[in-house]
Amino acid sequence: MHNIKDIRNNSNLFKESLKKRFIDIDINEILKLDENNRKLIQEKESLESEKKQISKSKNKELFKKSKIISEKIDSIEIKQKKLKASLDTILSSLPNIPLNDVPVGKDESSNVEVSKSGTIPNFNFKPKSHFELGEKLNMLDFELATKTTGSRFVFVKDKLALLERAISNFMIEVHVNQNGYQEISPPLIASESTMYGTGQLPKFENDQFEIKFDEKTDRKFLIPTAEVILTNMGKNKIFHQEELPLRLVASTPCFRKEAGSYGKDTKGMIRQHQFYKVELVSIVEQENCLSELDRMTNCATKILDMLKLPYRKIILSSGDMGFSAEKTFDIEVWLPSENKYREISSCSSCGTFQARRMKARYKNKNKDTFFVGTLNGSGLAVGRTLIAILENYQESDGSIKIPDALKPYMNNLDKIVKK
Repeated sequence: MHNIKDIRNNSNLFKESLKKRFIDIDINEILKLDENNRKLIQEKESLESEKKQISKSKNKELFKKSKIISEKIDSIEIKQKKLKASLDTILSSLPNIPLNDVPVGKDESSNVEVSKSGTIPNFNFKPKSHFELGEKLNMLDFELATKTTGSRFVFVKDKLALLERAISNFMIEVHVNQNGYQEISPPLIASESTMYGTGQLPKFENDQFEIKFDEKTDRKFLIPTAEVILTNMGKNKIFHQEELPLRLVASTPCFRKEAGSYGKDTKGMIRQHQFYKVELVSIVEQENCLSELDRMTNCATKILDMLKLPYRKIILSSGDMGFSAEKTFDIEVWLPSENKYREISSCSSCGTFQARRMKARYKNKNKDTFFVGTLNGSGLAVGRTLIAILENYQESDGSIKIPDALKPYMNNLDKIVKK
């Protein structure tokens, strides 16, 4: 969420900055709403002061006037709340402003490769896709999931289910024991205000799975990522400076409608309504966001290095970044069947954008209060890591070798074969 004072003081700069996100706003409408809102607040405060003076005077002849003033205050308050709601609706729908070193572009075609790592496997046979491999092993069942639940779901069975669990456990242990994150097992359901805090609502409501409860007091949603619930651990909170940085990790199911992905990746596990992900979240002093982004991205790539999976790191363009992000690095893993890199992690700095929505702050040693900086990243997407292992570690007979780093989590199994 943007600070209206910053917009007021630098309206042209704000408008030009949002153009990098290819959003053209009516800045005059925002400024007019802001001006009228402040006028109503001043008018209300003036009337409240006058009413207070009448009360102090204890002049009974002025009591009637005091009642009229109270009615005026109530009327102004109703108008001001409506106007403020209109202003907040506009502001809450505007994305974060990209940092200066973010490449400007409308979509992924303007993303810039930063680096490549690992060795792309050279097969002496035509590599199969993960879903072909999984189905031939009788360990991925999309047809059964369609019968029981619907499209974009899958049953993961037997040794592949063990592999999926091993991947998650391995990632968590590395992030906790080597990368210094605190493990959290969070709720999988978020309130409307929690979803608003990280920017999923109101703009992306169509992508969310809402849960219907009997109580109508507060809407609830299945989390689209653990980022939502972990970041909101700072909601309406003032941290002490010595508590920061706070680094959190969770392995959870995630739920997304994928509303804008009709026709994309309809086969296999690339784009599912339900998937597992190990999520990293950092809450830091705002001036430390960029150094923390580099650290977080390195924590994510470390997993791929340990699994010996080839990948590349890219910086997303201004038009391809997420709503709340000010800068994002994507990590893409190599998929032999597609002969290209595919996203397996996205690490973003959100600056103070989410903190303003959540009212997450900290006090420094001088007792001054500031908004925190928030960051999030996949460390990694478990399903896509499973896909990458299936495809990069496949053998000509359809069996799957187990990466050395995962063998302790797989009962020292060397490979997965069809029974």
